[in-house]
Amino acid sequence: MTAQNTDKTLSRKQRLQEKQRRQLAVVDTVDKAEGKVRKAEAELAVAVTEAVQMFGDEQAASEALDMSVEAIQRFLRMAQDEAADADATAQ
Repeated sequence: MTAQNTDKTLSRKQRLQEKQRRQLAVVDTVDKAEGKVRKAEAELAVAVTEAVQMFGDEQAASEALDMSVEAIQRFLRMAQDEAADADATAQ
């Protein structure tokens, strides 16, 4: 009888290990995706900043990009924050 209980315990342990492995794989995938999103947002912030410079102001860039002024301002802040972080890291 002890052998059967040990087999069940190992089987249960293996199932739990497999479940944990899958959960960790999902967490890893989400972390990688979030990193890609942050990188894409940073690149978009740079592009929006360039668009504002090219079109002259936020309103003109908003109309040309079909993006709300609030979104434009959010990306401009993001670009400023990135630039400030880069300056702080350089010093």
